[in-house]
Amino acid sequence: MLDRFLDATPSDLLAIYLNDHRAGAQGGLAVARRCQASNAENELGHYLVGLIAEIEVDNATLESVRTNLGITGNPIKNGLATMAERVGRLKTNGRLTTYSPLSRVVELELLIAGIAGKGRLWATLGRLQQTAPAIRELTFDFDALEGRSDRHRNEVEAHHLDAVSQAFG
Repeated sequence: MLDRFLDATPSDLLAIYLNDHRAGAQGGLAVARRCQASNAENELGHYLVGLIAEIEVDNATLESVRTNLGITGNPIKNGLATMAERVGRLKTNGRLTTYSPLSRVVELELLIAGIAGKGRLWATLGRLQQTAPAIRELTFDFDALEGRSDRHRNEVEAHHLDAVSQAFG
């Protein structure tokens, strides 16, 4: 088993890469849901309802890519992503027990980082679709997925700017 990690093939590396992104997507979705629940009554919360639905579609697409490539999940990575998201809730935010404007800023920064990573995932798969036989056979429009990630990032960045103004004046 150790030999597999010492001599990983391109297929092994792709499986690791996709499983890492799947774990990150799980954590990002949890952050988006937490942020939406904490902002349910404002403009950000209303926006996040639609974003979460599109993130869920992206996650299902990533799962389909993995399935089509015969890549199985990694429950350890998924568990670690869930644990990391929950531990992240314990950070200080300027208040002992309630949500604060700083919480909103940090959650949106995490979403921006995750969305940017997802955009790079789709760009990478789009490039591989041109050169790698197994991915060439996939019928996903990775360019459109990358474009949607760019749109999401721009929208969340706009909400982040509002959150920064609200938190820091």
